[in-house]
Amino acid sequence: MSPPDDRIEIENVNIPGKTSRVDRAKYEAMRTALLSVLTPDKPGLTVAEAKAALLAHLPDALFPAGATAGWWLKAVQLDLEAKGTIARAPTKPLRLYRNAPGTA
Repeated sequence: MSPPDDRIEIENVNIPGKTSRVDRAKYEAMRTALLSVLTPDKPGLTVAEAKAALLAHLPDALFPAGATAGWWLKAVQLDLEAKGTIARAPTKPLRLYRNAPGTA
């Protein structure tokens, strides 16, 4: 029996076909936190608003005092956009919202 994979492959909406392998625990923690703060209501939250809201949802063991949360937020955002789970509103600044099921 092989050990569980501690890496996960993610996509980037800006570079179709390119994938990266990242730490599974940090990815999943950020994904859960981001999806917990985004709603399907358009236009959604700015990235800064989303980051401020999700920091309280991150485990301190993985993100002590929010360390590296900005990088992980962007990585998860781009992956979830590529998968159609979240979308960006055509606004300045950029705003994010959850896609309704079946619209991806």
